Amino acid sequence: MPCEGCMERHNVSTGATMEFLLLGFSELLHLRVLLFLVFLIVHLVTLAGNMMIFMAVVTEPSRPPMLFFLCQLSAIELCYTLVIVPKALLSLLGPEGSTISFLGCAVQMHLFVALGGAECFLLAAMSYDRCVAVCRPLRYAALMSEGLCLRLALLCALAAFALALALTVAVFRLPFCGSHTIDHFFCDVPAVLHLACTQSYGPELPLLAACVLLLLLPFLLILASYLCIAVAVLGITSSVGRGKAFSTCISHLAITLLHYGCATFIYIRPKSSYSPARDKVVSLVYTNITPLMYPLIYSLRNKEIRGILRKMLRRKKIAQVNGDTIRVAMCVCGKF
Repeated sequence: MPCEGCMERHNVSTGATMEFLLLGFSELLHLRVLLFLVFLIVHLVTLAGNMMIFMAVVTEPSRPPMLFFLCQLSAIELCYTLVIVPKALLSLLGPEGSTISFLGCAVQMHLFVALGGAECFLLAAMSYDRCVAVCRPLRYAALMSEGLCLRLALLCALAAFALALALTVAVFRLPFCGSHTIDHFFCDVPAVLHLACTQSYGPELPLLAACVLLLLLPFLLILASYLCIAVAVLGITSSVGRGKAFSTCISHLAITLLHYGCATFIYIRPKSSYSPARDKVVSLVYTNITPLMYPLIYSLRNKEIRGILRKMLRRKKIAQVNGDTIRVAMCVCGKF
């Protein structure tokens, strides 16, 4: 249904010249410097933590499936924060937010949804890995082969990017109202959808379909895996065995609850309940705090990660000692 003040895009040039204004946190001008410093510090720590885990796993010659998936998760989190946080930091430098082009907004939305969807699918693959480790420990190495892990990781990425592309195209084919002002710090789907000049629930259908495929489907797979794990754990007679089986899943379970808690709150609800202030706070958690928590959870709970990090630091210390020894020897030889 057409509406007053809408701007239809009949050709590519109209979309190319259109710009959106990201308000960000323009209502908190008195806290702008503080927010910028806090976001910057959290962003740098997040990058350092995920990069450290990524490099530690990559340099390890023998990688179990769980470490392979964890490496993929760290890579996703690195890209995830780089897609969102720099633009959010830029919006804090100006008193009225920052502008983003039509194409830039579409690309940011696509990458954000694709990386978030890939994380959902990857969490489902990791839950299957934990299910096999607990329920079929003797056949774990045969079932979770390197080839299967690679195929699962590739399938997660391709499925998420294809679904994200379909959702982004559906959203940006809508007519937008004249203001083009997004009350958010990035081009999130509900915030952009709120600008659509439509009076029906039709524009929400692509978002609903994407939620079903990107959120609900992986969640059901995770739930099925943990039901199998619970049945297997209940069949273990010793309390020590139960504790050991449960401890292998606690890190993955904590990350799953963090990820799905925020995503469910933002995306699985009607457009009429959209609240910019509330959405920005929740988005702030899952784009800044959640990626920061992932390395902390895995480095504190996962013995393999702690062992790899210790070995990496030990190698770095040995290399530094060897370098100092060589420099001392060169200085001594230079005197003679």
